[in-house]
Amino acid sequence: MAAGDGNGWVQCRCGRRHWGLHGAAGLLLARNADGATHDGLDVLLQLRAGWTHQGGTWGIPGGAVDSHEDERAGALREAYEETGVPPLSVRVLDSMVSTDHVDWRYHVVLGVPAGPIRPRATTAESDDVRWVPAGEVTTLPLHPGFAASWPALLPKLVELARASRS
Repeated sequence: MAAGDGNGWVQCRCGRRHWGLHGAAGLLLARNADGATHDGLDVLLQLRAGWTHQGGTWGIPGGAVDSHEDERAGALREAYEETGVPPLSVRVLDSMVSTDHVDWRYHVVLGVPAGPIRPRATTAESDDVRWVPAGEVTTLPLHPGFAASWPALLPKLVELARASRS
């Protein structure tokens, strides 16, 4: 049990390789944005560097979960590594499995900033990190896994963000 022991490819029963020996997780962070569509939300997205798997696509910061982490800890650690957003600056609202292949899962942790944050690309894995209006997400070239899960993630995120403001 060591930091980074989740790094590696899994040959999945679906016939594809997936990153994360113990599965993977990412952070879908939303903030209020006046005048935006979808309940006034912006979401934090990462442009994957061209040299990475599925490079040149937009998705959420995330990656392999280590053996000693749950999906929340893995997603928050990965987001911190890739965007500089400290885990204690995120209020986690919920999590959901966006991909379940039985022997490999991708968890999305949904959250909002718990205070001021300044996301930025902090590793060579990211070409850009930016806030994107929720209604404009599908205009970007999306990571295939994120694109497939976005239709289920968006209504859940809107519901949770609305409830968190009450």
